[in-house]
Amino acid sequence: MKVLECKFLQDFVKMAEDGYQQGWHERNGGNLSYRLKKGEVDAIRQRLSETASWQPIGTSVPGLAGEHFLVTGSGKYFRNIIVDPEACLAIIEVDGSGNNYRIRWGLAEGGNPTSELPTHLMNHEIKKKLTGGKHRVIYHAHTTNTIALTFVLPLNDEVFTRELWEMATECPVVFPEGVGVVGWMVPGGRDIAVATSKLMEQYNAVIWAHHGMFCSGEDFDLTFGLMHTIEKSAEILIKVMSMVPQKRQTIEPDDFRALAKGFNVELSERFLYDKRSLSI
Repeated sequence: MKVLECKFLQDFVKMAEDGYQQGWHERNGGNLSYRLKKGEVDAIRQRLSETASWQPIGTSVPGLAGEHFLVTGSGKYFRNIIVDPEACLAIIEVDGSGNNYRIRWGLAEGGNPTSELPTHLMNHEIKKKLTGGKHRVIYHAHTTNTIALTFVLPLNDEVFTRELWEMATECPVVFPEGVGVVGWMVPGGRDIAVATSKLMEQYNAVIWAHHGMFCSGEDFDLTFGLMHTIEKSAEILIKVMSMVPQKRQTIEPDDFRALAKGFNVELSERFLYDKRSLSI
């Protein structure tokens, strides 16, 4: 089978285009990766090159040894992915040690995988272990309203989660584990990859202050839906904050407890704090 005919690649391209249409991917902003299933690799194995040399990942991910990933290219524009996927994307293979990768398809005009590859692969390793292999998608986008909130809310997991939960009833159902927040760090290196992967042990969504958001999920729809829900919640919060200095009414802790019971989800009490003790 030709790589461009594979459903996983077509779904990847659709998600990239959906993100671009949301306005989350200016210029070459954002990146996306997908961990291929064994059957998907087998179906295209004859189309995969073995001539590329191994390159250092910049971190060690032994839990991903031998795995293949479809990833966006460094410096590539999301708006061009739907036009020429083979020039903008790459399928890479991680070696047996988890320290190196090689390009096996794509980037037809040259280039490298996303500069955030260490963060993507460290998050994939964590999520593969914690979910028994169910999570396969890691998505990073420059979500406008979420970024704006990092300038006015404390960079605190509890505060961000509670404020986002209060903006729409579905939020605690969609991300009951809450969201993590990383203070500003230089992107593209191992330090921010480590900080993000530590939070991914608790959350499926991590906000990078003044930069954007990372989300993990089982498939493209669930991962995109998670980011879309959080970003919409952030948009509502910004509108509320622009209209009044203080909310007249909101969803209260006991309301969240009732919601958790009704939808059979577990909400940590650390997010249901008395706001008089921790204000924004």
